[in-house]
Amino acid sequence: MSVAFRNVDVPPRTPVRAWPYEAIAATIERGSIRDWAILTREIRRDPWGPVARQVEEVLSYQRPPGLTALLERAITAARSETECDERAAVAREVDDLVRRSGLTLAAFAERIGTSASRMSTYRSCRVTPSAALLLRMRRTTERLEAERS
Repeated sequence: MSVAFRNVDVPPRTPVRAWPYEAIAATIERGSIRDWAILTREIRRDPWGPVARQVEEVLSYQRPPGLTALLERAITAARSETECDERAAVAREVDDLVRRSGLTLAAFAERIGTSASRMSTYRSCRVTPSAALLLRMRRTTERLEAERS
């Protein structure tokens, strides 16, 4: 798609993430549904990336009726979905670390300084462990694997 509004001219095949800020602002202000769909696809691809941030910035001072809610929902939904995927990935990693450790859940939990019930919440994705605890889990598993070798 080519964006040509005001003094902004973006060649066809230019990825949205390479558009200048003015092109994002012009697309929001004067674009069509097709143009806005391009923005929302990029927001879904990278919910905290530069395009999402630029859209948020434009919407902070320019609030087109209807479109504002649509773009804000697109950002919120993309971030929520990504966060859910990330929590699930952490839960899978915790599960894998427990399995690779060769210990029971209770023994692994004790080894890292927590309870078996807390470990269950990490493995089921109800709670996400802190970064420090995740590192402790990794180090404990690596140490146990090295001891078996």
